[in-house]
Amino acid sequence: MTTEEKIERSETRLFKAVFPNTTNHYDTLFGGTAMQLMDEVAFITATRFSRQRMVTVSSDRIDFKKPIPGGTIIELIGKVAYLGKTSVKVRVDIFIEQMYSEQREKAVSGEFTFVAIDEHKKPVKIDR
Repeated sequence: MTTEEKIERSETRLFKAVFPNTTNHYDTLFGGTAMQLMDEVAFITATRFSRQRMVTVSSDRIDFKKPIPGGTIIELIGKVAYLGKTSVKVRVDIFIEQMYSEQREKAVSGEFTFVAIDEHKKPVKIDR
């Protein structure tokens, strides 16, 4: 399998409904909750790509372009954006979907870097 095929196969999608227990006093999704979901999707993407133990080492610039209202559906999409020797950078975008219409728009984007580790938590080369 080529690297491009592995990248395509590792793309990860997660759908969530934005319920009141995840919103703030403005009835929008907590930023920290969005970041947690993004890190989770990025971790799954990196792991599906490498099939190795992966740990988050950084999150790069997370842009909150639109608030995510309660009562909407969100889709998180993770895709490998860069491959290093021991690291993988994953881009995650969050899209807002209205529950009762076809309206959809990008709300949040960010990148997360992961390093492959061995059983002793030391960095190891990523299998391609």
